[in-house]
Amino acid sequence: MFVPVGGGGLLAGVAGYIKTLMPRVQVVGVEPYEADAMYRSLKMSERVRLDHVGIFADGVAVRQVGRHTFEWARRVVDGIVRVTNDEICAAIKDVFDETRSVMEPAGALSVAGLKTWVAKEGGEGRNLVAILSGANMNFDRLRFVSERAEVGEAREALLGVTIPERPGAFRAFCATIGARVVTEFNYRLASREEAHIFVGLKTSSRRDADDVTRQLRDKGYPTVDLTDNEMAKMHVRHMVGGRAIGAGDERLFRFEFPEPRAPSCSSSRPWGAAGTSASSTTATTARTSVGFCVPSRFRKARWRSFGRSWNNSDTRASRRRRTPHTASSSPDADYSAPVSS
Repeated sequence: MFVPVGGGGLLAGVAGYIKTLMPRVQVVGVEPYEADAMYRSLKMSERVRLDHVGIFADGVAVRQVGRHTFEWARRVVDGIVRVTNDEICAAIKDVFDETRSVMEPAGALSVAGLKTWVAKEGGEGRNLVAILSGANMNFDRLRFVSERAEVGEAREALLGVTIPERPGAFRAFCATIGARVVTEFNYRLASREEAHIFVGLKTSSRRDADDVTRQLRDKGYPTVDLTDNEMAKMHVRHMVGGRAIGAGDERLFRFEFPEPRAPSCSSSRPWGAAGTSASSTTATTARTSVGFCVPSRFRKARWRSFGRSWNNSDTRASRRRRTPHTASSSPDADYSAPVSS
């Protein structure tokens, strides 16, 4: 039996009841990676308080589990499974396809955990139960859910590929990928030697995505799998091209701040913006990507004006970054540490 975990009350109650009547039944808790207080607490054998909690699955977004629920969980819970937001989105889609009911992220959490557990342990010949705990879905989240569900089901791979900048190169690239469905393709002329393209491909499984990546590399195309890269999925996929000509000091930052609070930057640094991408996907958190031309003497400056920030200048995604003002288009996540919080 798979049970969503927030503060631990539902898990402790269900596990205590089930173990009393049917002690052979396994009870497994499910948490998002970005709100895994129970997993960490059980691992450390003491209650752990998280520094930051992701709020996509807001029904289970707690910093610390309850004292009594933790003690019960230590006694009667068989394990904790953690899942990504993409896997939660895929679970929401699964429930909708089967029942035409729309679960909230926390409501479908146990289904995501069940699928993850079966992928590792196998489920043939077993009776598996997932508790659906809520359908308080925010309509604004549906776009994010629909976009990420394919990735969560391993039905789409997002790749960064370098191809020669010469006539016929794109045709040769298409011949290499064969009859695969292209879900996304972004490109802009950046140099006369090589072109950096971002391409989304339909896949049948994670192994299939690995196979196409290996196939491209074997054909001589430098390829980076960005399917699990949060920077690529949130921002880079919506931008086109290579680094802007003449922006040699460009540094790419990613910010999060609560909505509807408007962002404001109190920094007095004379930095010019080379590109910006903003995305509001959860109605509670706004995400913005900004490229600044930062002289080397300012590289260690810290951002304290609002929200959370990351310097993503050296990630694989940002090294293939594209500037939106010249655009012409038809995730473990490769993060750097937070600059400030």
